[in-house]
Amino acid sequence: MIIRSKAPLRIGLAGGGTDVSPFSDVYGGTILNATISMYAYATIVPRDDNKIILNSVDKNEHYSFKSTTVLPIDGKLDLVKGIYNRVVKDFVKKPLSFELTTYVDAPPGSGLGTSSTLVVTILGAFAEWLGLPLGEYDLAHLAYEIERIDLGMAGGRQDQYAATFGGVNFMEFSKDDKVIVNPLRIHEKYLDELSHNLVLYHTETSRLSSVIIEQQSKNVTDRNEKAIEAMHKLKEQAVMMKEALLKGELGKIGEILDFGWQFKKNMATGITNPFIDDIYSTAMLHGATGGKISGAGGGGFMFFYCPGTTRSAVIEALKKFGGQAKRYEFTSKGLSTWTL
Repeated sequence: MIIRSKAPLRIGLAGGGTDVSPFSDVYGGTILNATISMYAYATIVPRDDNKIILNSVDKNEHYSFKSTTVLPIDGKLDLVKGIYNRVVKDFVKKPLSFELTTYVDAPPGSGLGTSSTLVVTILGAFAEWLGLPLGEYDLAHLAYEIERIDLGMAGGRQDQYAATFGGVNFMEFSKDDKVIVNPLRIHEKYLDELSHNLVLYHTETSRLSSVIIEQQSKNVTDRNEKAIEAMHKLKEQAVMMKEALLKGELGKIGEILDFGWQFKKNMATGITNPFIDDIYSTAMLHGATGGKISGAGGGGFMFFYCPGTTRSAVIEALKKFGGQAKRYEFTSKGLSTWTL
């Protein structure tokens, strides 16, 4: 028997960062994101020899353990171990024996929600194998708890829900971990035009998002007015983006992205730097009407709205920075699991 799963990565079009506590708990967060044709994958092969084998193909890490109820959290594939520990604790109550192999289409620190998407993917594989009673909201929330509470990794809530549900979603976050996912029915031609005009560019750099997110959270706790105002503006941006996409007012997308980017930079130090600023200004100079960095900031992927026939000129202009444009399509489906 082979159990497989996959879940899509996402780009955050608007509202990024407002899903992070304590801002979302106090003021409520609003996010608009969309999943894309880049994925996290997991394969489980049950064993009968009382061994647990963990393989991360993209990280080239491989570990073997004797079957036990608790795997050590020691900096080596802790995401995988944290999921296993929680599944055993909450559901099966006994050691399992299996081989788990994972792969992600984007590197860690890319800003596409790779870590959270991987958690959803692995948790989905366990749910498929063991018949765990988890609906979409249940699975996304459990993935959030494993990553943010059990493992203490700083971050928001949007990625787990994007990976689980898939598609273009307007998400609302409030206190007591309440999350509402509102799927948007966007005309297919608008999505085709958006994916054509939205250039996804990998800077060939990465960042530790937790450092930026911790600073962002501290700014809210310390009542940093500039940072809090920026987050409120990003909530407005999410509403603006939703209306523009639903109405097909794609000419406004670049302007809305730029509006959000100018405020996002005020949320915490490290979101941008001279290298990122240079990339942004170069894209704007060659025809982009707006853009942003994907995820918390500091590196990874950026994307730019390039209307008309400006796409090629922007991609060519960005070559001097050593990064590369990535082809993708928007996807409508979230987590998928199956057994062979």
